[in-house]
Amino acid sequence: MRCLISLLLLFTSCFAQPAPNPAFREIRDVAGLPRVLLIGDSISIGYTEPVRAHLTGKANIHRIPTNGATTANGLKNLDAWLGTGRWHVIHFNFGLHDLRLMDSGHQIPIADYQTNLRAIIQRLQKTGARLIWATTTPVPNAVVNPPRRSADVLEYNAAAQKIVEESGIAVNDLYGAAYPRLRELQIPANVHFTLPGYQALGELVVQSILKALIE
Repeated sequence: MRCLISLLLLFTSCFAQPAPNPAFREIRDVAGLPRVLLIGDSISIGYTEPVRAHLTGKANIHRIPTNGATTANGLKNLDAWLGTGRWHVIHFNFGLHDLRLMDSGHQIPIADYQTNLRAIIQRLQKTGARLIWATTTPVPNAVVNPPRRSADVLEYNAAAQKIVEESGIAVNDLYGAAYPRLRELQIPANVHFTLPGYQALGELVVQSILKALIE
């Protein structure tokens, strides 16, 4: 009997589904609070829950139901992500997946990245929401998987910055805030952050959202 129980436990553990990420949980709006949408990749997934915790009772914090990935993916799915409800603030970023190195070069070449980003911004502006662009967070000077280069982040951020400023959109400089503290906040040889790192990024996102809500 003991052997049978052990086998059942082993079988269950092998086929158990991982716990769902709370960042993707359904958000039921609290009436009277502004609606905020977070758009971004896995970095934004990491700071979603810290942002929600900080803004409890102040805003309804939604996020797209997936990893936003590249600007091409963003253009393809943007209408579905925006839905039909009103957004007061949209905090968004694309870049880390665009600059990923493939056999043929960057996953999304910088010229296409700029074209896509302009189209994304034009669509977001139609919502009437206050827009906040987050700069792409640093890639460490190390071998990372999938392959990326730290210098490319600077190039893509500079390209995005020009477009965003021309569009009159507020900038949340996550890159500038994180770069001096990478050893403290980022997982070694990885583009992702530790829990304290996501907390720190989340605080910056909260500050930018609160500023947008009072303007």
